[in-house]
Amino acid sequence: MSLPDAPAKSTAKTSEKSHWRLPILAPIVVVVLGLLVASCGINNIPSYEETSKARWAEVENQYQRRAELIPNLVETVKGFAKQERDVLEAVTEARAHATAIQVTPDMINNPEAFKKFQDAQAQLSGALGRLLVASERYPELKSNQNFLALQAQLEGTENRLAVARRDYIESVRIYNTELRTFPGVVWAKLVYSGNRPMAEFSVAEDLKRNPQVKF
Repeated sequence: MSLPDAPAKSTAKTSEKSHWRLPILAPIVVVVLGLLVASCGINNIPSYEETSKARWAEVENQYQRRAELIPNLVETVKGFAKQERDVLEAVTEARAHATAIQVTPDMINNPEAFKKFQDAQAQLSGALGRLLVASERYPELKSNQNFLALQAQLEGTENRLAVARRDYIESVRIYNTELRTFPGVVWAKLVYSGNRPMAEFSVAEDLKRNPQVKF
């Protein structure tokens, strides 16, 4: 008459096993879900955004470095080529205009402000290039040690600026593409709705060229 009790014991053992497995399975489920979320690119947008911001900071640093070199360059050229007054004034004015623009981290999310900044820098590049061309007419200036040192520093800065600008353009391309393509576009709508495409350099190729500083 004791046979009916057997199924009850079996059910109790099964219930005990289920309760025993739940604490073990829960962390595994969390880890698996975390890996699935990570693998589908939820972190790509903020990662690419931070990379682009860092690249922009380097572009800004090199533009600032160039601006700091120009006053000494103008003064040195002025000592040997006072008759190039128009060229010297153009460089000074272009530098003043470029440095008057307040550069902020969020400028890259403001196309209008970004365009003003790059137009001002392009104008400065053009004026600086004309100054260096005019300097070729003065042999004594080209052999001046101070001028040669400034020339070398400017050349190095322009080269670093070209690299920094190239790296920024590439990082922004990746970031903007992520916002527009799957699965990034999904995360952009659901999680990162405040993120906007970043501005890219769009000046004409002739204005992008670095001023020729070699003689």
